[in-house]
Amino acid sequence: MANYRMLVQYDGTRYNGWQKQGDTDNTIQQKLEAILSRMTGGEAVDVHGAGRTDAGVHARGQVAQFRLDTEKTPEEIKDYINDYLPDDIGVTSVAVAAPRFHSRYNASTKTYLYRICKDKSFHVFDRKYMYLYRGELDTAAMKVATIFLRGEHDFRSFCGNPRMKKSTVRKLYAIHITENKHEIDLEFIGEGFLQYMVRILVGTLIEVGEGKRDPSSMKELLEAKDRNLAGPTAPARGLTLMEVKYN
Repeated sequence: MANYRMLVQYDGTRYNGWQKQGDTDNTIQQKLEAILSRMTGGEAVDVHGAGRTDAGVHARGQVAQFRLDTEKTPEEIKDYINDYLPDDIGVTSVAVAAPRFHSRYNASTKTYLYRICKDKSFHVFDRKYMYLYRGELDTAAMKVATIFLRGEHDFRSFCGNPRMKKSTVRKLYAIHITENKHEIDLEFIGEGFLQYMVRILVGTLIEVGEGKRDPSSMKELLEAKDRNLAGPTAPARGLTLMEVKYN
């Protein structure tokens, strides 16, 4: 039984996230598993994603891994999957991976992009992939705030799961904020992220940009380890998993 690695992209607008759930089959993982099971004549196939994107979150570079006993070539597997996938999900590549490769546990960095739209007239065709923000943001102050967030910290204040029992320590390598006439982009590069972590970080940085928080307050937020003290969770539509890297 060979181990396979595939690259998946999807528009998450109408899905309940990546991870399969017991009360619905409307997740990316379940769509892929159902097609692979069909291809193998009803055999159960487990597909593991590098990142468990939330409902409404998109991906351009999701990496997934699965084990399969088939005579089909990787290219034939890719074509078969795409023949049965809906138009808003696509597999861009399939390749045989090392036997011990795991898409989630072997990932070294993940890159997420959050897009904030400043110009409603620019929002028509990208409206499902941006957060339309009405107001002015001080991106200089937001950039100062990111200084306190970079590095290895306990990000419990930015975790959306209040019952999280595992470690909430994560390493955030970089936060890049760029701005042009139409939008503000926030890029987050880290070894891994907690549930809603990027969106809570964005919501908190927006409050800094609005002047509601001092940039240096990020240090106190990290130390407090209290989700109630951080900002709101930014809308899912603005977030995209861009890339997953492996050593």
